[in-house]
Amino acid sequence: MSETPVRVRFAPSPTGKLHVGGARTAIYNWAFARANHGTFILRIDDTDPERSTEENTQIILRAMRWLGLDWDEGPEVGGDFGPYFQTERAEMYRAAAQRLWDEGKAYPCFCTPEQLAADRAEAQARKDPFQGYQRRCRDLSREEAQARIDAGEPYVLRIKVPADRGDVVVRDAVHGEVTFAARELDDFVIQRTDGTPTYNFATVVDDAAMGITHVIRGDDHLSNTPRQVIVYEALGAPVPTFAHISMILGADGKKLSKRHGATNVEEYRDAGYLSDAFVNYLALLGWSLDGETTIVPRDVLASQFSLDHVSKNPATFDPKKLEWIQAEYLRTMDDAEFVEKIMRPALAAAGVDAGEHASAWWGALAAIVKPRTKFPADVVTVTAPVFATAETLVYDEKSVAKGLAKAGMGAVLDAAREALAGLEAWEPAAIDTALEPLPEALDLKKRLVFQAVRVAVCGNLVSPPLGETMALVGREDCMARIDRARALAL
Repeated sequence: MSETPVRVRFAPSPTGKLHVGGARTAIYNWAFARANHGTFILRIDDTDPERSTEENTQIILRAMRWLGLDWDEGPEVGGDFGPYFQTERAEMYRAAAQRLWDEGKAYPCFCTPEQLAADRAEAQARKDPFQGYQRRCRDLSREEAQARIDAGEPYVLRIKVPADRGDVVVRDAVHGEVTFAARELDDFVIQRTDGTPTYNFATVVDDAAMGITHVIRGDDHLSNTPRQVIVYEALGAPVPTFAHISMILGADGKKLSKRHGATNVEEYRDAGYLSDAFVNYLALLGWSLDGETTIVPRDVLASQFSLDHVSKNPATFDPKKLEWIQAEYLRTMDDAEFVEKIMRPALAAAGVDAGEHASAWWGALAAIVKPRTKFPADVVTVTAPVFATAETLVYDEKSVAKGLAKAGMGAVLDAAREALAGLEAWEPAAIDTALEPLPEALDLKKRLVFQAVRVAVCGNLVSPPLGETMALVGREDCMARIDRARALAL
């Protein structure tokens, strides 16, 4: 590892929402910076005037905050290398382009689109191995070029690729050594007719000015790299280490898109995913801790992430695995944390009056709800029998038909009420102990007896453990529920 302090950046364009692929790129940059005690920079590449909007910028910032990817420099934070919006750096690009022209490393090109098309067609016709820009304006004198500019002739500025440059060899931290043939390197445009910089120029000017040491980005940018290397060299700036990460595919092997389901970060947030679980899952799409570990807490990711564990093979987005990781994060959450971060907000959002209960009561409820919860919305469904009353409890028709509307179930509820009435302590173990003898006493299968009681108390057949649920509901309301259900039983 170089002695130079690590500086990485995530540079989204605010032309839409932050998608899964972009989020993973941000996670890798953030984790690499944290693992190497470096600096994570957020830069907004908003040079597309038609699609870049303030609203989209705010969407990106919200998504980054929800993901928990705190940036050390950038919007709302500041830093010594700002501004951090490309639209505010226009003068820097003009100055850099002018310097390259002054130094003979760039030149004005006055070729019209028609001329460029004709030159390309001729190169193709003669089967020239080099079919890029034919360098028609490369050798114009400074005086002639300036005279044409002064006369109002439109022009672009092209970089002058050294004639003896040779192949560009990129030592990519993920893909290894990648060679780009010199014949593919034409004198590409760095400044458009309207004076705005092209992507390959602006991003290098920014990265060089900000001291970026590692460029971690999607491998769809790999083809841009040789041109960017040429710009670094022209600017006399050190070339950073590149790491191009693989594409994320859907289950059908095609690039992840809307047809595969949710694709942007806010959709997953709104669906109830925990940011820690979501970050954990996205980190595993192309990187692994040791080839086996699936649950990688944020602090472990931030201390153990390394580029040599990033795979160059495409990753497949698996919603089922994401759900499993989500459930694991919920299951292992401390009861008190689960109550405050998941249960109370979910109940409040659903308009459920949870009433006043001691912390021990909430802890007992959390213990039976967590294993049955994948998303916060599940809390409302699982706890519905607990927060209902004998009067408001909703009976599931199918459960009533299966659990109550059968011969002998009235006798079951009568026996259950009698067994429970004498309990001194209304606790799960005592409740279960009181109900345990009933099947033998009534000469009925255990399943039938407990189904009847469960439907009577919970309104359905899929509630959490019966004893724990009844303890939380309370003695008086449980008895009232049995009495109400008695009218439905045969």
